[in-house]
Amino acid sequence: MGTYLNPGKTRYQMAVNSEIFIDKSEMISYLNSVVNTSQRYVSVSRPRRFGKTMAADMITAYYDREADSKELFEKCRISLNAGGEDGSQWDMYLGKFNVIRLVMTDFFNSKRTVDEAINTIECRILDELAEEYPEIQYDENDFYYSIDRFYRKTKIQLVIVIDEWDAVFREHKDDREGQKKYLDFLRDWLKDKEYIALAYITGILPIKKYGKHSALNMFDEYSMTQPMRLASYTGFTVDEVKNLCDQYEMDYTEISGWYDGYIVSDYIPVNKRKLYRLGEYEEHRIRIYSPLSVVNAMRSGEIENYWNETENYEALQQYVDWDFDGLKEDVAILMSGGRVPVDVTRYQNDMTSFYSKDDILTMFIHLGYLGYQRETKEVFIPNKEVLDVFKSSTRNREWTVTFRALNNSRRLLEATWNCEKDTVAELLEAAHDKAGNRTYHSEAGLSYAVQLAYYAAQDLYTIIPELDTGKGYADLAFIPNKPDIPAMLIELKYEQDADTAISQIHRQKYPDRLELYKGNIILVGINYDRTVTNDSEEFKHHSCEIEKG
Repeated sequence: MGTYLNPGKTRYQMAVNSEIFIDKSEMISYLNSVVNTSQRYVSVSRPRRFGKTMAADMITAYYDREADSKELFEKCRISLNAGGEDGSQWDMYLGKFNVIRLVMTDFFNSKRTVDEAINTIECRILDELAEEYPEIQYDENDFYYSIDRFYRKTKIQLVIVIDEWDAVFREHKDDREGQKKYLDFLRDWLKDKEYIALAYITGILPIKKYGKHSALNMFDEYSMTQPMRLASYTGFTVDEVKNLCDQYEMDYTEISGWYDGYIVSDYIPVNKRKLYRLGEYEEHRIRIYSPLSVVNAMRSGEIENYWNETENYEALQQYVDWDFDGLKEDVAILMSGGRVPVDVTRYQNDMTSFYSKDDILTMFIHLGYLGYQRETKEVFIPNKEVLDVFKSSTRNREWTVTFRALNNSRRLLEATWNCEKDTVAELLEAAHDKAGNRTYHSEAGLSYAVQLAYYAAQDLYTIIPELDTGKGYADLAFIPNKPDIPAMLIELKYEQDADTAISQIHRQKYPDRLELYKGNIILVGINYDRTVTNDSEEFKHHSCEIEKG
């Protein structure tokens, strides 16, 4: 038994012996189905505390040819529930391979450069192979050739298990060249090699992309946003948590409110895909819990925030404080129970390449700070435990202004729906008053102030400035993203009156452009007279008229 080569079953045995052990061994049945196939490259990304390491220990114990694990797995679900339709045996690959098990945080840290870390990995693997097979000569200066030579001489394939595979992107955030060297190292070692029976890597982040491409494109990814198999094997499922609550006499509803909320998509069976396309199948959607938090709550009997045992709020705060593209306002919406749309496709899967707030929100999904609803492409704060972390990161004076602005925005939206024209005029006047002197008297400045004031509407509407109606341009059109809320058309005027704005909406037949929402449209006319001097009570005063169309 070595440190890296065939390290044995001890770590998994410790997990099995623990007071609380949730058996995920049926995961191996799926892995067995991809051994020595084109799908033998598996990448699983989950937030911290989601059981990734225990799964890696289990896989190591199962495939390790020196571990002698049959008795251990005979007591697990993979054996007890054996008998698949394909006729395969649960122990078909038990103890059949040389396993190389690496934890990349052991190598990538501030004390080593990336080159030094890669060299250390190569040396230690070759040293242990040479110790196991002293009769085989190898070239210490050619790692890839040497690995292949050990395979050719022994005829024993490798199962590679790498935990914290993405450590380099966290420990060497700004070393782009080093990151590429690391990815090239993994690619050259693993890709299309006969000696690889299975490669299983796990980390927080999905595989690093450069643009739309990845150096490790041979891997199938199983992440918080990607709909693939294995969804139920990293994280506790609802049934597993309910059983623990019964066993430990805990209130499931309370546990759910504190630790539930992560939604992942599993495999959709072939015979269910037609139903899925018709919107009549949702069983592939699985809710998972953070295992560490649930275990701590069960063992202690206390339902509280256990997040800070592995993360602190500064890890979240530094990104939120950048306020990328108005990120703070989105966070305020999320903290008040709202949802925010997100595009997860452009994120480059590292800790530094951010080109929009969508990239940061997507990173938060993978770090576990946000839940993700794939069908609606929205993010949300999953539970009370994570909400506590957000609260800790927003306890400064600057956030008071953000929350106040969000509350005013919600009041404005509700007042518009209720046709409360005086309240709408007052709130828009207050929002416009924050514009700088140089832009205050411009129509563009007023339009921007109005859009900013209606910030709370962004998760409910698509907002279109200057909507072409065929007979003119409506200043602002609010197109509903959800049923049962009204469309809105807003017309802005200077030095006229709000009635004139409403008249223009009718005269130019702007509502015809939104015929789909006929009977459920709110028309808003806003006027500001910039000729009024600053000694008048009407200085910077706004007027408003609202109709239902």
